[in-house]
Amino acid sequence: MGSLGKVMNNEIPIKSSKVLVIGGTGYLGKRLVKASLDSGHDTYVMHRPEIGVDIEKVQLLLSFKMQGAHLVSASFDDQRSLVDAVKLVDVVICAISGVHIRSHQVLLQLKLVEAIKEAGNVKRFVPSEFGTDPARMENAMEPGRITFDDKMVVRRAIEEAGIPFTYVSANCFAGYFLGGLCQPGYILPSRDHVTLLGDGDKKGVYVDEDDIAAYTLRAIDDPRTLNKTIYVKPPKNVLSQREVVGIWEKYIGKELQKTILSEQDFLATMREANYAQQVGLTHYYHVCYEGCLSNFEVDDEQEASKLYPDAHYTTVEEYLKRYI
Repeated sequence: MGSLGKVMNNEIPIKSSKVLVIGGTGYLGKRLVKASLDSGHDTYVMHRPEIGVDIEKVQLLLSFKMQGAHLVSASFDDQRSLVDAVKLVDVVICAISGVHIRSHQVLLQLKLVEAIKEAGNVKRFVPSEFGTDPARMENAMEPGRITFDDKMVVRRAIEEAGIPFTYVSANCFAGYFLGGLCQPGYILPSRDHVTLLGDGDKKGVYVDEDDIAAYTLRAIDDPRTLNKTIYVKPPKNVLSQREVVGIWEKYIGKELQKTILSEQDFLATMREANYAQQVGLTHYYHVCYEGCLSNFEVDDEQEASKLYPDAHYTTVEEYLKRYI
């Protein structure tokens, strides 16, 4: 695997931008790599030299290479390697994990901010966000607020360094929320029963992960999104849990048995969970009991489906069909 430690150049035509994806083998990262390649960008994928014998990651990296990507070895433990990687490109997109049930690495991006500042050539940085806008979560509950607080630390560092940025707030990943009918701990929809969080009437926003990646890549060269937050909030995907369940019931031709989980009972259950689970459950609480994703308006010039009306997005109805 020694050849993975070098930049691997395939003969490909000149692209509109040179894009480095960090965290490119992850859940969203692999989609960002694909979207970058599909968009015709000269795409670089950073990987850690200490990848070891993680065969699935190696195979994924090699598949990117076969599609025309360049593989770049660099590490957050080696600042020089980060600077060298950043110097290869115009745009840096970071998708390292900010989810505690996987690994919470948001603050590692402070090293990346320093590398981008030193390199001095990056025209756009998209940090690892992609969920709820942390700037709107200053009153979030412990312990889940750590995710938002850490992302705000990174934002302040970016802005203090004068780095051109775009923040992407993509709300709820469809795979996690729609697959389980908005129930924590479930990623496949039941054909018999569903637990409604509260009255199940708070509106969430559910986005296909491929669409998140595609919109992100549309934004990196767009002057309208420079130094702004864009929201991926497709109008047909702003639905309550009851509405999501109703779509599923229509597909399976039967009504699910429903149990109501009160706010008090949800919080009591959350307090019994381990720390990582509590962080995730806090986010469910803010979305499903407080309606934090739908209690504010987004201007058309900041909403992705309005900015790029030619781009088809997957609706909740279309997404749920795959589970039938």
